Amino acid sequence: MELATYPLSPRRDYWAWRLVATGASFVLFGLGGLLLRVLILPLLRCLPGTAPDRRRRARAAISKAFWLHVQFMYRTRTLDFMIEGAERLGRPGQLVVANHPSLIDVVFLISQIRDANCVVKQSLFDNPCMRGPVRTAQYIGNDGSADMLDRAADVLRDGQCLIVFPEGTRTMPGQPPRFHRGAAAIALRGARTVTPVFIDIDPPTLTKGVPWYRIPHCRFRVRLRVGADIDPAPFNAGAPMPIASRRLNDHLHQLFLRELATP
Repeated sequence: MELATYPLSPRRDYWAWRLVATGASFVLFGLGGLLLRVLILPLLRCLPGTAPDRRRRARAAISKAFWLHVQFMYRTRTLDFMIEGAERLGRPGQLVVANHPSLIDVVFLISQIRDANCVVKQSLFDNPCMRGPVRTAQYIGNDGSADMLDRAADVLRDGQCLIVFPEGTRTMPGQPPRFHRGAAAIALRGARTVTPVFIDIDPPTLTKGVPWYRIPHCRFRVRLRVGADIDPAPFNAGAPMPIASRRLNDHLHQLFLRELATP
């Protein structure tokens, strides 16, 4: 009989305080989503401008809210973080591809890109705290349909920056990332460039299947590294779409395996 699901580690680095701060982070995230939905975004919609102007203002507000949330977690010593190459994110037609080790990956990425679109879980469109922001920002719900791929490619051709997690869900602890071909198919349909972002969480926390209160024994560190741009055109040359998407997906998969194995 298995007596413990999680390994026991000495509790240190102000464990009790970090537990309280982690809980407060979740509460504030929900309250922030409600505040955006009922007050901030409706006020921004009242400002003059075109539909794209309103969309950009909404995304900028969400980006700022996520930046403030990252700062709250940092100032309360819940985590430390390091971001390398953020200045190369947010370009027109750029597909940002990232691995997905924890619940807060999207928070960090959107906090660094003022006008980002994002493929998100379809369930967020019905979430009381998040449905207002994701609808106003015109994020794309991942419903698994071919229409979703077309909509994602359309926003890239429109000159938007799009964030995609090719795994579709968080990586299981201790397992390598497993990429689906959706991100590669989107890139080949509409991206001007593909930019990988390698995310490391040490020690692992907020992973799939682990409750929020199962915090690590010490303050965790988040590291984002922006990799070199990848031109999708050579993968598309002289090959039907299924083969081209498989080639690009395999390239991305091997790249992430190699980079995430590097200390």
